[in-house]
Amino acid sequence: MSENAAKYPATLSVDYAGQSDRLKTLFRCFMAIPILVILSLLVSAQTQGPESGENARRAYAAGLVVAPTVLMILFRRKYPRWWFDWNLALTRFVARVSAYVLFLRDEYPSTDEEQAVHIEVPYPNAVELNRWLPLVKWLLALPHVVVLAFLWAAAVCVSIVAWFIILFTGRYPQELFDFVVGVMRWTLRVSAYAMLLTTDQYPPFSLSA
Repeated sequence: MSENAAKYPATLSVDYAGQSDRLKTLFRCFMAIPILVILSLLVSAQTQGPESGENARRAYAAGLVVAPTVLMILFRRKYPRWWFDWNLALTRFVARVSAYVLFLRDEYPSTDEEQAVHIEVPYPNAVELNRWLPLVKWLLALPHVVVLAFLWAAAVCVSIVAWFIILFTGRYPQELFDFVVGVMRWTLRVSAYAMLLTTDQYPPFSLSA
């Protein structure tokens, strides 16, 4: 574990259950449909307006309050608390759904309770943030985006392998579990830097907690 990763102001962990329910795992794709519909409605509600095209609908970023936050930090040196609370709540919800879809947890994702997916992102002091950096963070984060594209492809493959293993053994191998959680953790750090805009500390290239 790198010192940078250990001190980064955005943390994610998922409780390892050990045993997994084979029946719930078998039908996960069907059971996840209602919560995925709810998530898509939350995201699409934020994309109705003058913005159009695929860029407005990529991942869950469409549901985050990003552009207004950039402007508030740039011109007012402020980060409204309710914007932060919304962004963090949506981030946590997406993480719970992701953990469920990727077979990391069996309990159905709650829309508000923390459950077994733990995310902490400190509320930033906007005065201490570089007011100009949000304009270029998306560019500075591109190396991470490229790496994460490959990591997420690997995480999906690992999840498919884990699905078969769970069906036969009833257990999600710890090593595979840690890898997928590590990819989620890396994604959170990049999100905190480039989309949540809660820190100017550059994210480490690390899966470690």
